[in-house]
Amino acid sequence: KIIPKDKPEYEKKEMNLDEALLIAMNNRPDLQASRVDLKNKEINLSYTRNQLLPDLSLNASYWSPGVSGDQIMYKDGNVLSGIVVETIPGRASDALKDALGLKYNNWTVGLILDIPLNSFLSRAAHAQARVNLQQTMLQIKNQEQQIFLEIKQTVRAVQINFKRVQAYKIARELNERKLEAEEERLKVGLSTNYWVLQYQRDLALSQTTELRALIDYNLSLASLNNALGISLKEKNISTTEILRR
Repeated sequence: KIIPKDKPEYEKKEMNLDEALLIAMNNRPDLQASRVDLKNKEINLSYTRNQLLPDLSLNASYWSPGVSGDQIMYKDGNVLSGIVVETIPGRASDALKDALGLKYNNWTVGLILDIPLNSFLSRAAHAQARVNLQQTMLQIKNQEQQIFLEIKQTVRAVQINFKRVQAYKIARELNERKLEAEEERLKVGLSTNYWVLQYQRDLALSQTTELRALIDYNLSLASLNNALGISLKEKNISTTEILRR
């Protein structure tokens, strides 16, 4: 009689379909990556839309120059007379003094209107950006439908395999009791070795079947965790960090 040293452990995982879908929609790394891509496509569409619009800018400037050099005084202040009555020497520092003192004020205000002339290329880029956005939205919708089917199948598999484990456990325990009873009958001469061997064979078969059911159940749990997108979290791996790499 072979008695396994270790036996796969199992515990019932309570989870309905709606709860599983909510977890998957929040944790699936492939869906998160598609949502990041959708955000980028929305930004690109907004950018190409702005490229089609005219740009009106308001510009204003102010400056104060400095003046330096000799100052020529004309008769009666009339430059056209050509008669110079006095020359006042100037210094280089006078220009700096004028500038810092804001002696000569100058300012300008203007509007600049920028109208896109190459509208064909801009409209083509905007149309392509819109198509890219719609394609990504459709891709996400298909992903969500695929996730729904995957979650539905894995949740169902977990539920079925758990019921199998319970059923085969009951069958194994029943065969154990039958074997124990037959061994007691053998001790008092009410049975034979043949029947004891038959019950041992039935018990070994039920143990093997239960073990297979336990393995299937744990595998279905692993598939469910993978479908939910929580396998990485259990290993302390952030999907956000992966997307940023």
